[in-house]
Amino acid sequence: YPLRTSPLMTPLVSIIMGSTSDLPVMEKAAEFLNDMEIPFEMNALSAHRTPQEVEDFAKSAQARGIKVIIAGAGMAAALPGVVAASTNVPVIGVPIKGMLDGLDALLSIVQMPPGIPVATVGVNGALNAGILAAQMISLSDAALAEKLAAYKEGLKSKIVKANEELSEVKYA
Repeated sequence: YPLRTSPLMTPLVSIIMGSTSDLPVMEKAAEFLNDMEIPFEMNALSAHRTPQEVEDFAKSAQARGIKVIIAGAGMAAALPGVVAASTNVPVIGVPIKGMLDGLDALLSIVQMPPGIPVATVGVNGALNAGILAAQMISLSDAALAEKLAAYKEGLKSKIVKANEELSEVKYA
């Protein structure tokens, strides 16, 4: 399986998706990791169409230096669970909205058997998956922890500013 990554840095996070049609959702995680300066790779792997490649990917992830895998999938959404079954690297599942408003994918990812955990974010929640991956890595990276604290403070500032703007709205 060809890996899409920067040749200059060893990726810490691997973003995978069942199909390149999932890219508009999954790129939100990539953008966040890029903003946080966390090296990552991104690939399309299908649990159903390329099962051997998925297993090879999962089994090699830890040895390649991957700390977190973000796996997006829709419909039957087997990819996150199949990957989690073959690695000790934490897997974050992103259910992709397709059929049934993404409920099918959400239930497929969240209903894992005991011993094979997959952390799961909301439907199309790739940004939260990127944030969660960064939080996991920040446990052993103080500089990243500071960046995340600044990001969260920025979220607070947006709400404070929005409330100030709302207070200026006057009605007769």
